[in-house]
Amino acid sequence: MHSLKTGLEIAGGLIVLFSVIPLIRNDFWAFRVFEYPRLQKLFLNVLVLILYCFLFRISSNFEIGFVIVLSLSTAYLCYQIFPFTFLAKRAMLRATKSDPENTVSIISSNVFQDNKNTAGCLALIKKYDPEIVLLLETDQYWHKGVEELKETYPHQALVPLENTYGMLLYSKLKLKDTEVRYLVDEEIPSIKTCVELASGKTFQLHCVHPTPPVPGENIYSTERDKELLLVAKEVKECQIPTIVVGDLNDVAWSYTTQLFTRISGLLDPRLGRGFFNTFHAKYPFLRFPLDHVFCSTDFKLNHLKRLENFNSDHFPILISLQYEAIAEKQQEEPEADKEDLELAEEKIRKKTD
Repeated sequence: MHSLKTGLEIAGGLIVLFSVIPLIRNDFWAFRVFEYPRLQKLFLNVLVLILYCFLFRISSNFEIGFVIVLSLSTAYLCYQIFPFTFLAKRAMLRATKSDPENTVSIISSNVFQDNKNTAGCLALIKKYDPEIVLLLETDQYWHKGVEELKETYPHQALVPLENTYGMLLYSKLKLKDTEVRYLVDEEIPSIKTCVELASGKTFQLHCVHPTPPVPGENIYSTERDKELLLVAKEVKECQIPTIVVGDLNDVAWSYTTQLFTRISGLLDPRLGRGFFNTFHAKYPFLRFPLDHVFCSTDFKLNHLKRLENFNSDHFPILISLQYEAIAEKQQEEPEADKEDLELAEEKIRKKTD
């Protein structure tokens, strides 16, 4: 029992350490990666706390201190997770009246480049029949494998690449002023386009897929953060409704993503509704919300859903949004303070290798 007690104390100490590390705002991957498993840290934290209190008599100052620290860590993690639970206030209102001419539905899916199940992807798109489809990690194989989408999606921006950062954008709605841009890295594209709804109302669409801060990809989060904040600044200055969609390689609750929403003024439809974890599709305990859709206060939500997997490491995500002229006055736009603006500028100016 003594070895079990020691093991629980070591495990508890590591969980607390991993919960505190993300508070250090360093771009090195070892600091950023621990932002991802917030739910997992909470589960393990509570498990260790329960086992320690149930199995052992708490009497010494160390034991009391250990239980207090674990309790504080549990409370802190609950506080961080709370905004994404059904108990929290919803940042985005649900549309109450149907208006098909001002509605847009989007499927965003990181297909996993090595996945060859193009038929499964096509079947999923056919089943849900969205107006816009964004496929990420798409190479020439995927480009050819889903080529039939051109028949029902006449407007496209196609950037197949072999480096796992290819993008294929298909739309039933008219696209205007479409740009394929390389904001930070000449090998990492993003797409900016203007979409015309059936009503004639237009909105700006940004499709992004920055690199993650992990060994083998990019050991620093600098490039990812810079790309997201460059888009955020552009969105803030945009005079028309805006949607940002893609695999941000960042979790919804990270300080970078939260900074992105405050700088851009975009809403996160998951707040008050759930996590909608999309990665990793094959490991239930290791799932994080990496695939995102953010939108301006001009839109209300029809529905948001995580879809069936077709052998990718990501689940696709489906969102249906409805433009309403009055929505902007009914929803609260996130706002950046002076410290946020200074931090964003510092990250944008930071040199990347």
